[in-house]
Formats: sequence, structure tokens, C-alpha cells
Amino acid sequence: MGKRIRVAALLSAALLATTGVGAIAATSAQAAAGCKVEYTVTNQWNDGFGANVVLTNLGDDVNGWTVGWTFPSGQKVTNLWNGTLTQSGSTVSVKDAGWNASVRKGGTASFGFNGSWSGANAVPTQFTVNGTACTGSTTSTPTPTQTSTPTPTTTTPPPPTGTTPLAINGQLHVCGVNLCNQYNKPIQLRGVSTHGLQWFPSCYNTSSLDTLANDWKADVLRIAMYVNEDGYTTNPAAFTAKVNDLVDQAEARGMYAIIDFHTLTPGDPNVNLDNAKTFFKNVATRNASKKNVIYEIANEPNGVSWDQIRTYANQVIPVVRAADSDAVVIVGTRGWSSLGVSNGSSSAEIVANPIAFSNIMYTFHFYAASHTDTYRNEVRNAASKLPLFVTEWGTTSATGGGTVDIASSTAWLDLLDSLKISHVNWTYSDADESSAAFKPGTCSGSNYGTSQLSQSGQFVRSRIMTADSFPTS
Repeated sequence: MGKRIRVAALLSAALLATTGVGAIAATSAQAAAGCKVEYTVTNQWNDGFGANVVLTNLGDDVNGWTVGWTFPSGQKVTNLWNGTLTQSGSTVSVKDAGWNASVRKGGTASFGFNGSWSGANAVPTQFTVNGTACTGSTTSTPTPTQTSTPTPTTTTPPPPTGTTPLAINGQLHVCGVNLCNQYNKPIQLRGVSTHGLQWFPSCYNTSSLDTLANDWKADVLRIAMYVNEDGYTTNPAAFTAKVNDLVDQAEARGMYAIIDFHTLTPGDPNVNLDNAKTFFKNVATRNASKKNVIYEIANEPNGVSWDQIRTYANQVIPVVRAADSDAVVIVGTRGWSSLGVSNGSSSAEIVANPIAFSNIMYTFHFYAASHTDTYRNEVRNAASKLPLFVTEWGTTSATGGGTVDIASSTAWLDLLDSLKISHVNWTYSDADESSAAFKPGTCSGSNYGTSQLSQSGQFVRSRIMTADSFPTS
């Protein structure tokens, strides 16, 4: 994914200077703990580079920030997002973009940029925030028993107290190209996706979700909230409430929940950028304390370039991060989330220009009867370079109908198992299509047992319910 260089600095009371909107009084600044700035070079090429800067507030809540630094080797910012840039020579100043000005205690704000460079691409080591210089410490005067540079400590999570996927794995994060658990061990989640909540609300009740957790032994439920197609835009409050309810239902059963902003038509996610910011601000704020939530910010971008998808992601991810700083975020890819293959491209465009945030994964979707060896080869190639999550796959053609292709489905799942790539099947519903898990009419009753399963449902259940491998040591 390119060379990655990171430097972190602790800034004493740096967020607390009396500049910007809603400045904090000097007495508060003196008592506050400060903040942390992380500058990460995410990618480099012949004459340029990409970088991400994350600001973590360790002190009192603030409203308005400006981060400053001096480039040590003639670098220049050429394109910046999620902030306002001022650069004079090698001196750089980045002010908040307005919507991300408020940073609560323990919260983060971030921005990213592309830059040019000549010679060595050295990273800056000193930063200011609101004009206050970095001191390298969050303590003022060391006591005789302290050192000026505290020794970092690591905390090993205690053994799990439960047996559900959530109880064992806890808060997830991305490590390298893997999804990892609280013990920093790579894991694979297996589960199902809802169909459109506007069309199949009766399929997601106490009985069906109990069956999913206890009989299927699913690890994750993807909540497919269509944005258009009679979905979110018709009643944002109601659809947001339904998503939150299903997050709670999954948590109560020890499952993870993927909140899917299901963009399909139109295929350009930027069309719904304002809706995305509103929705993700609401759900991330409401669910920030939960450990089971994963955010999927764009289901299947289509008819757009990777640069257009990046533009969208670079504006939505900070909204999530401002409320829920440690959650995994999944970004859709070009060509209906095919890593670009369905548009004649490949994952190389993502590797060359990745999203400049931590805890990011990339979406891949397949339908077994339509997407075979060419697509599998691309996943094999990409899996060593990018963190992938198959947030949607079907046993049939891409239409959701036709013959159930058991042979291709088996080849796909065997590959994903070997690469430890998590996957979610489309769909846990009784839609009148062969990709649905249940026979038509099932959701009007109360029986979700094996007698109600379609051919696809029988196969998918058999693959999900096999024992998980969730290492803790």
C-alpha cells in the first residue's frame, strides 16, 4: 500500500489557545491535558506523496482549531481536504473546515492532503495547534519520581467472559491487511445482509434474529439501508431509528452490525453527500460507545471514478471519526464494488491512491454465477495489499435470480476462508428470488427453521454455522 511513515507528538494544552470560534478561557487552558497530533505519510511516488493528519483532543472540549508545522525538506501541499490551507514557503497552516471545528474531549479531527516534494521526503516533527507549540509532554513539571518522557504502557485485554463473537473479539480494528480483534489477532466474520428495510421489514423480528444468532451462529448482520428507491430519503428519521434498533438487536445477540448506506441508484455517492453526512453524524454519535458497529459508507459506487469515490470518502469518514473515533469504516470501490474489475480496471488504482485514514477497509462484492475466475484472481492479488471485506455476495447471478451456483460459491468461500476475508451473504429475506435465504412467504409467519430455507439458504447456513476461529492469544 506504499511506504507508511508516522510521527506522533503530544502537545501541551495545544488545543486550548484563545483563538477561533468559541475560544476557551485561559484558566481552562492552564488546567487542560493537551492533545496529540499524528502525521502519517500514506503513500509516495516519484515526485509526490499522500499524508493524513489526526488531531486527538486530550483536554477540554474545543470549537475551532488550526494545526501548523514547517516542512523540513521543501515539500508543498497540492490538494487538501477537510480543512482550509494556508502555505507560505515551507510553513503550513490548516484550519478546520467549519463542520469539523468542534472536538470533544477524547475526540478526533482529521484532514488529509497530497503533496509534492524534491529530495528526501522528511516528515515534520513539531506542530502547533491554535498557535501553541508542541512541548513533547502533557505534564508540566516532572516530580522527582517522574521522567520527562513517560514510559508507554500496553494493556492486554482480559480473557473473554462470554462465547458470542462480540464477547470474544470486542472492539475490532484493522491491522495490516486484516480485520483484527481486541487481542490484535486476525479474524474472519461470516454473516448475512438484510434486504431493503423498506421492502422486507417483517423479516427482521425477534424470532428471525434469534434463529440467525443461535442456529446459523452468524457473527455479523449487515443492515442494508437503501438511500433512494423508497428508502432513507423518504423518511430519514424513521430509517435512522430502524437502523439503530437493528444495531441494538445485533448487540443483544452478540453479533456485529454493519451500518450500510446502501447507495445503488444513482451510482455516484457524491449525489447523496449531504444525506450521508447527516446520517452518519446521527448514527455514529448514537452508537459511539458500542463495540459492535462497523460503518459501510457507500454500497456500490457505479459510473464514477476512484477519485470521485475518494472525494466522497474523504468528506464522510471525518464525520464518523468525530463521533466514533475507533470504529472500522468500509469504503465502496469502483464498478459496483468490484475493485474496478467490472469497469475494466483493477485494485491497482486503489493501491496507488488509498484512503488516508486508519481503520479503513475496502469493499468487494461478487455473485457466484456471474463473477468467476477473473474476479477471484483479482481478490487474490489485492488481498496482500489492501484490507478487504466482502460486504455482499450471492450464490446466483448478479440479478439475484437464476440458478444457484454451488460450485462457484464453494470456490469463492474457500478462497475467502484461506485469506481470512470476512463475508456477508445477500440476502436474509424471503424475496421472490433464488438468492434469498428463505422461501417466499416465510416472513409472514414465525417459523424460520431449516424447512423454510431455499437452496441458497441451506448452503449459506451450512458455511456460516461451522465453528469460528477467534484466537485470543
